[in-house]
Amino acid sequence: MNPFLWLIHTLIWLYIYVLIAAAVMSWLLAFNVVNAHNSTVRAIWDFLYRVTEPGLRPIRAILPNLGGIDISPVILIIGLMFLDQLIVWLYVQIFA
Repeated sequence: MNPFLWLIHTLIWLYIYVLIAAAVMSWLLAFNVVNAHNSTVRAIWDFLYRVTEPGLRPIRAILPNLGGIDISPVILIIGLMFLDQLIVWLYVQIFA
């Protein structure tokens, strides 16, 4: 595999894992499983929010209000998985 292709693939999947971590963290905060006033929890949540929000904000602006359900991470994850497969397919089509 091309090292550049491997790097793109790895970065896409790393961002997917960060999106999943942010979703789980938001559930833990919403159900008071973790203390939101703890400085470590606050720092982790701030990092996850700052990393994921630029990708989620445009999707949330387009989606209708579904009440308390936020499906924007799911849509972004599906989009990133599609992008990953598209890049691999294009690489195979061009360089094979």
